Amino acid sequence: MSVVSKIIINADNELRYPSVGELKSLQEYFQTSEKRIFISFILRDKEQQIIQLASKVIFKLHPEYIAPGGNAEGARRRSLCLRDYGWYLRLVSYGILSGDKDSIETIGIIGAREMYNSLGVPILGMIDAIECLKNASLDFFSDDQIKLIVPYFDFIIQGLSN
Repeated sequence: MSVVSKIIINADNELRYPSVGELKSLQEYFQTSEKRIFISFILRDKEQQIIQLASKVIFKLHPEYIAPGGNAEGARRRSLCLRDYGWYLRLVSYGILSGDKDSIETIGIIGAREMYNSLGVPILGMIDAIECLKNASLDFFSDDQIKLIVPYFDFIIQGLSN
């Protein structure tokens, strides 16, 4: 749900107009709309580069993942890991566009830990992978844009950590 939808639904459920604080948060959201769209373009267009940078770092941090018997051993298993990295980048872009973390929680965090646990994927490794994705992504953005991006990556990291 976008920040706009959330504010309208909350106000309607309480049979009131949006509060001054809610209207100010909408104003701030609209002032950053162009930045949010630009960031989403970059994440989309640079997805393969970001994943490549992040995967090099994660497999240096955890060489056991690509070693015989590791979770990312072989081309097929490694491609599945990298597919998940792209999925997390999309989740971040959804959050950035909506201005809200609910879409990340609804689409991505709920059940992800359980799925990884059932597949025997180390959660700590996924947390490290998201951190690597975050760091690789930041190479493509200015400090001002980074302020919009980081909270969404950190939300995913925190969600996987709990």
